[in-house]
Amino acid sequence: MNVLITGGCGFLGARLAATLLARASMSLAGAPPRPIEMITLADRAPPPAELAADRRVRFAGGDLNSQIASGVLPGMGADLVFHLAAAVSGECEADFDLGLHSNLDATRALLDGCRALGTRPAFVFASSLAVFGNLPGQRLAEPIEDFTLPTPQSSYGIQKFIGEQLVADYGRKGFIRARSARLMTVSVRPGKPNGAASGFLSGMIREPLAGVRAACPVAAGTPVALSSPARAIEGLLRAAEASDAEWGPLTAINLPALRTSVGEMAAALEQVAGKPATDLLDWTPDPAVERLVRTWPGHMEFARARALGLRADADFVSVVRDYIRENAGAVKLPLR
Repeated sequence: MNVLITGGCGFLGARLAATLLARASMSLAGAPPRPIEMITLADRAPPPAELAADRRVRFAGGDLNSQIASGVLPGMGADLVFHLAAAVSGECEADFDLGLHSNLDATRALLDGCRALGTRPAFVFASSLAVFGNLPGQRLAEPIEDFTLPTPQSSYGIQKFIGEQLVADYGRKGFIRARSARLMTVSVRPGKPNGAASGFLSGMIREPLAGVRAACPVAAGTPVALSSPARAIEGLLRAAEASDAEWGPLTAINLPALRTSVGEMAAALEQVAGKPATDLLDWTPDPAVERLVRTWPGHMEFARARALGLRADADFVSVVRDYIRENAGAVKLPLR
């Protein structure tokens, strides 16, 4: 089996690749397991050393649209595509054309490349809870369910919703096996901050644990729907494995969500690392971030994902402890 991961050298893409390599084989769309012969990581940045050293990994560097237009990616004949590459929420609000190029143009071009293969590859599209938004003057539906009408309130959310619809239509026409999965906000992400409006939801844990001050730009009562990195990868893999009958309608599913709040996240940090950690949090409102984050739902239901055997994280304390276990070298504060 040949696998293509766009955004494959980012945090989730690299973790997904490492998980696939460790498995060595997988079932695709309900078929018997097949060995994974090659994983192509398409990204601007090179892969981590441990992935680059694996003979099954190939790196395709550069702009995704250019790679598709030149025939590099479609020519690799992937059986399975994970489309993770995207400009993130804050970037899309700041640069409208960047969002269109990275999130809309690239998605359609990649789908056309898969269509041209004529082999009906499985196509897992990483969508987002940002397809849901609080319409001005109206209350957001609660809870948000799989078939709740998306009403995105950001360029990023609109682009992701268009992507969902394109994937569904290419699937309906028989060009691909369509699988769109809405990721929750993934926390805790290791490494450096990115341009996502939700980035502080990792930074408020990661930075204090490293002994560094961190911003909390929204009120403590702000509700959020979260997923640990492990649960996010689990959801993407299950989407690829599910048969057409298991998946059901070609529309997107909500992946499992832990329902919490920014204040409860801070409390979990204090439970694990004490008051010295939460003393490093700066509760200074940022109207631009607050405006975006407050449009996103905090109460997500995930009946279709649950039927696929997926589950949400039990609690945020466990998520923080998992981050510490996996990134011990990045933690400088004493732990309880």
